[in-house]
Amino acid sequence: MKIYVDTASLNEIKLLDKNLPLAGVTMNPSITAKSGIALSVLIPQIRAVLGKDRMIFAQVIASDCAGMVEEACRLSAMDNHIVIKIPVTSEGLRAIKELKLRNVRTLGTAIYTTTQGLLAALAGAEYVAPYFNRIEALSGNGLEIVSALVKVLAIHAPHCKVFGASYKNNQQFLDCLMAGCECVTLPADLAGKLLDNPSVDAAVAQFQHDWQTAYGSLAIK
Repeated sequence: MKIYVDTASLNEIKLLDKNLPLAGVTMNPSITAKSGIALSVLIPQIRAVLGKDRMIFAQVIASDCAGMVEEACRLSAMDNHIVIKIPVTSEGLRAIKELKLRNVRTLGTAIYTTTQGLLAALAGAEYVAPYFNRIEALSGNGLEIVSALVKVLAIHAPHCKVFGASYKNNQQFLDCLMAGCECVTLPADLAGKLLDNPSVDAAVAQFQHDWQTAYGSLAIK
């Protein structure tokens, strides 16, 4: 499986990349807008941090097929390892089909139902992103949607990967992995807390205390 961070902050990317095995970066228009940096400038900056091979996911703004296709082609020309996020509406499905013909890689985003994800995959999307926590917030069952997508795509569109998104806690992220998600993207604050555990800190402190007591220093001799 692959872990991505959902941010447009270069500082957050640099910080998280020091410790986590990041496969790349995802962004949506709201996240990008917070940076205040044009994508034509931001994408090369992120590439400089990630290196040449890791993935960047960037999203279109337009809501009509023609606009989505035009924006997706421009974004695709900005980087060699970029996937374009397309909201899975009726216009979005048309755009995904057209972009497949143009060899532009896509991710179907804003997925709230299994049907949405399946249609996006059949239209040519390489990834579909169910919004786990947003589904839960609408009294839906995020895990049920993710599990169904994994099963349906394995049978009918095995080229397409379920790309879990929209998490508020570590358990939601782990549930998606257990359900078979091959990729997940985490908000920077959650990604930064994946290893937070007071019990681990206490264990390390105890090890050091016992060593210091026995040998008079923390050096290994």
